[in-house]
Amino acid sequence: MSETRQPVPRAPDDASTARPPHFVSREPWDPYVSETLTAEQERFYMAGQWKLMWWRLRRHKPAVVCGTFLIFMYLTTLISEVIAPYSQDTRHIKHIFAPPQGIHLFHDGKFVGPFTYGYTMERDPDTLQRVYRPDRRQVHPIRFFCSGETYEFWGLIESSFHLVCPARDGSLYLLGTDRLGRDMFSRVAYAARISLTVGLFGISLSFVLGLVIGGIAGYYGGWIDNVIQRAIEIIKSFPHLPLWLALSAALPVTWSPLLVYFGITIILALLDWPGLARAVRSKLLSLREEDFATAAALMGASPKRIIGRHLIPSFMSHLIASATLSIPSMILAETALSFLGLGLRPPITSWGVLLNEATDINVVAVNWWLMFPVVPVILVILSFQFFGDGLRDAADPYH
Repeated sequence: MSETRQPVPRAPDDASTARPPHFVSREPWDPYVSETLTAEQERFYMAGQWKLMWWRLRRHKPAVVCGTFLIFMYLTTLISEVIAPYSQDTRHIKHIFAPPQGIHLFHDGKFVGPFTYGYTMERDPDTLQRVYRPDRRQVHPIRFFCSGETYEFWGLIESSFHLVCPARDGSLYLLGTDRLGRDMFSRVAYAARISLTVGLFGISLSFVLGLVIGGIAGYYGGWIDNVIQRAIEIIKSFPHLPLWLALSAALPVTWSPLLVYFGITIILALLDWPGLARAVRSKLLSLREEDFATAAALMGASPKRIIGRHLIPSFMSHLIASATLSIPSMILAETALSFLGLGLRPPITSWGVLLNEATDINVVAVNWWLMFPVVPVILVILSFQFFGDGLRDAADPYH
């Protein structure tokens, strides 16, 4: 295709500041002139909803960083036994309320590699508290990819492989020990598996309830919608914390720790679905009159198929973003219930159970490291919030 270019008139300028003339094409733009441009355009024009959402999410840097951190945290829950240098129940009676050990690289000016100094313990004559001081005569090199305490991986396979291990006759308390001499770092690593999976299992059940109940209310409307909305209003009218406490207290004390875990998960899910159900209802009310839904009904599609194959997939990205923002509330709820002693109970270990052991202000004032389990809770909650905001922006077609 021939192209006629005409120079655009420009005001006279000094020779020292003269610029090359600027040409503007007067011909209609044809997207098929350049094969490269056409291929690039086709890449965007033919992209599906999920690919567009992924491209927008990648531009949200805080969401990418937080999403990577969350993936890392959930991957660690798969190998908690390998990450922890000790078992969560291993007691060290000589090191009760021992402070965290610092990691050093040089000893007396010589490079030794990662190591810790041993402890010397004595009693304070006034308070009778244990006072630990580093003993520079005890150098304990840290071992990596080593054989340590024996454990059952996921309760199935017996193994002794660890990423890090203390010296043969040494100690490795990265976050100190508790009142029974148990390593806090190991207990935090084991507790992450429980606290993080409660949110996933809870939101899975809540997601299903919200989709089904909200889908029925939004598609059928009428008296069915009125009944469901009144039930949602009744559930949401109760204060969450007292209702959590009442339902948690109703769990039989004779239940095993595993049953208590699933019981807490079900309680959290049963109280979280109304918000998602209302979001689904509002979307279906606006979409059920669209042409594609009407065409599916005229072709004989059943209401179940119209809801499941046509309506819900059209805004599934928004639902996923909403569900991601709901996971932190479940993690906080489990932490709060366990902290108050009405959630998970030992021998199950969660971040809330660990914080329950730090309720004595006198203990916390002296043994401050017992409050460390609150740090992963804060980091995970903030990461879910930033990641959920990024997903919500990426799912918005008008963003």
